[in-house]
Amino acid sequence: MKNVHIVPHMHWDREWYFSTEESRILLVNNMEEIMEMLENNPDYPYYVLDGQTSILEDYFAVKPENKDRVRKLVQEGRLIIGPWYTQTDEMVVGGESIVRNLLYGIKDSEEFGDYMRIGYLPDSFGQSAQMPMILNGFDITYSIFWRGTSERHGTDKTEFYWRTEDGSKVLVQLFPLGYAIGKYLPEDEEALQKRIDKYFKVLDRGATTDHIILPNGHDQMPIQKNIFTVMEKLKKLYPDREFFLSKYENVFSELEKQGDLPTLEGEFLDGKYMRVHRSIYSTRMDIKAANTRIENKITNILEPLASLAYSLGFEYHHGLIELIWKEIMKNHAHDSIGCCCSDKVHREIANRFFLAEEKVDQLIEFYKRKIVDSMDTEKQHDRLTAFNLLPYERTEVITTSVMTKLKSFKLVDKDSNEIDYEILKSEVTDPGLIDRQIVHYGNYDPFIKYTIQLKDTVPSMGYKTYFVVESDEKLQPSFVTADQVETDFYEISVNQNGTLNIFDKKLNKRFENVLLLENGGDDGDEYDFSPLPNEELIYSDRVEARSEIRKNRYGATIDVQYRLSVPADLEKRKDKVIDSHVDVHVVVAVQNHKPIIEVEVNVNNFAKDHRLRALIPTGIAAKFSISDNQFGTIKRDVIDPAIHVWEKEDWDERPDPIYPMLSFVGLSDDAYGVSVLTNSTREYEIIGEEFDTIAITLFRSIGFLGKEEMLRRPGRPSGIKLPTPDSQMLGELTINFAIATHSKETNVPRTAKEYLTPVVTYNKIPHDAMRLNKADVTTPLEFSFLQEVHPNVVLSTLKKAEKENQFVLRFYNPTERKETAGYSFNRDIRHASVANLNERVLEDLSITDNEARIEVRPNQVKSILF
Repeated sequence: MKNVHIVPHMHWDREWYFSTEESRILLVNNMEEIMEMLENNPDYPYYVLDGQTSILEDYFAVKPENKDRVRKLVQEGRLIIGPWYTQTDEMVVGGESIVRNLLYGIKDSEEFGDYMRIGYLPDSFGQSAQMPMILNGFDITYSIFWRGTSERHGTDKTEFYWRTEDGSKVLVQLFPLGYAIGKYLPEDEEALQKRIDKYFKVLDRGATTDHIILPNGHDQMPIQKNIFTVMEKLKKLYPDREFFLSKYENVFSELEKQGDLPTLEGEFLDGKYMRVHRSIYSTRMDIKAANTRIENKITNILEPLASLAYSLGFEYHHGLIELIWKEIMKNHAHDSIGCCCSDKVHREIANRFFLAEEKVDQLIEFYKRKIVDSMDTEKQHDRLTAFNLLPYERTEVITTSVMTKLKSFKLVDKDSNEIDYEILKSEVTDPGLIDRQIVHYGNYDPFIKYTIQLKDTVPSMGYKTYFVVESDEKLQPSFVTADQVETDFYEISVNQNGTLNIFDKKLNKRFENVLLLENGGDDGDEYDFSPLPNEELIYSDRVEARSEIRKNRYGATIDVQYRLSVPADLEKRKDKVIDSHVDVHVVVAVQNHKPIIEVEVNVNNFAKDHRLRALIPTGIAAKFSISDNQFGTIKRDVIDPAIHVWEKEDWDERPDPIYPMLSFVGLSDDAYGVSVLTNSTREYEIIGEEFDTIAITLFRSIGFLGKEEMLRRPGRPSGIKLPTPDSQMLGELTINFAIATHSKETNVPRTAKEYLTPVVTYNKIPHDAMRLNKADVTTPLEFSFLQEVHPNVVLSTLKKAEKENQFVLRFYNPTERKETAGYSFNRDIRHASVANLNERVLEDLSITDNEARIEVRPNQVKSILF
């Protein structure tokens, strides 16, 4: 007998073309019906609540009185919740975000009972190669998903093991037809058989046992109250099959008995049987860039800074930090961060990111202030403190501001050494903007805000303080204009069209026309880019740019502005009428002592239906690119070989080599490499006749949620055909990235981490509108918490453990060989252990002279509790 497990569930998109508040109203209705069925019908054993606890959070905001009812059903094993907080995207969401999604989802679940131990992501647009390792880090060994596989991964079966490079492994039950094939099952026997015959043919072909799943649910679908009647019909129509209500774990129990299941590796981004939307990574770039920026602020600045503060005696505000994580994780669901939503939903998503960034910025400022306000010093001068939140000492050019009433000042460290600095600009600031009490008591003397640069060495995972002391020297900006830039590493000149010529003095390599812009029509939707057939692309090679180079002793800034003329919309583009434009303002910053060129591209877009990319030529004829995914790196072919057969094999979408990254992408050969580091856009493609150019998407401009019969994605629309004028991206947008040229041995992920972890500062003055009482804690003027011993792994984050008075130090190995991670602690460490991602102790870790060492395999993440 074939066994058909009918699993009642609902797939809950919190938002899509509808808003969260619209879905919440349905949720309240649906939850009542679900609980009534489970409570009153013992023959209805299970209901799966879509693997995400945010559903419960939304429900309890309306019905807090029903927590005990939910708790009882969860503890009975009948209402199945978790393990996620929201159903995360896996392609443009960072590793720490995915870890916290599970961490908080499991935490929320445990308040009510147990959680579903399945990495349940039935609708995410592609599967990251690192997911088995992340799931194993939470003791999860099962996975269910739908999108991204095809036979070329190594099997035509729907059950298999999925393994990562470090040896982690999960057992996968694929949904070959999606999560909704059992939606609204009809009672009419003819209609029921016609539908189920089609499904069984596919399910039977992929199954490795006599057990298959018929998921009985759909998007926002209420419980199917007549399911028992439908099951009687099914038993009559298919007497050779057993039909029963079940849960996913029951199928995995049967799969575990199979001894010869295939084992697959890598990411799943094939759009053969189901769409994965490989160019969704650039839809609503304003929202995508906000996510990148905020993720990096939390993990690279806020959590390590909060850990420093906690180590000095201040409170670690878990509750505030969890609020921030949950604010952005509401946006990490596949439709939300994919930005394939209605305009009203995108406004809600953008507002969440605004609130999250405000919370991050203010909490960072609070921790810096608490530390600096409590310093042990008799000197009453104003202070400037620089925080280095990486585990090694750094000599950096620090750009910061000093607010003072002094007409001139000098910076002096704790040992009375004077620190040289340069003034970039100064501006008068009304004292009421600093603290209205100043003006209230009749003091109207203005403050001066000086933007300065200084170069100094800051302790590892720590800080250094300078006193702002009155001086007699006259202060004035110290930069000069120049015709070209020369640093320890580069000679850079600006072409008439605004592109850069870069000569790398160490590599003896010249790169010309760097940052040329490419513009083409986009006849696509919020899911996918779609070019116009046989279109002649527009380049910025003929614009007339205005440029200025300013330099001082620490480095230089290049300012480039021009207007790129483009067609106003698709119809004008088809007619080759150029009647609109994009205003471009590029600011390039380069320091004398670092082989990194920082780029800020500010655009003001006045046109519709187009895509704009920045091109970085490398001179490397590449066969593959290297970029990062969660806690590791991944190689991808510059041309997907399926591009030659996709039409013949009737793929759902063309496999264009447009790919996601998290913090970098690069090309390299035996001599050198060129990489792009990003703090905004996470989409790239390798282009050019020799595949030697990195194309970074700045933005896409499109006007519909979904469209049908697209050039690279034939057939039905994805989603629905809903106008989305806000996705035309009219107006201003800022994109931040950097270019690094390097030797082939360079650890680019570490370079990217450093770029994304700037030295941050705090300027203490006697005034602040938000008053604080003096803390009982006394802090030193200079401090270092820990430092790395071996320089090859990459710090992921430093935080306080959720449940214990311990720290969590997490790092990963992005290299192709086994590495030893070593950290030395500047205090007596009583105990340390290796922990999983859920902060559960795995084994004790020996500590010698306050130093811990541990081996890390390639693309493996490790956590130390201490």
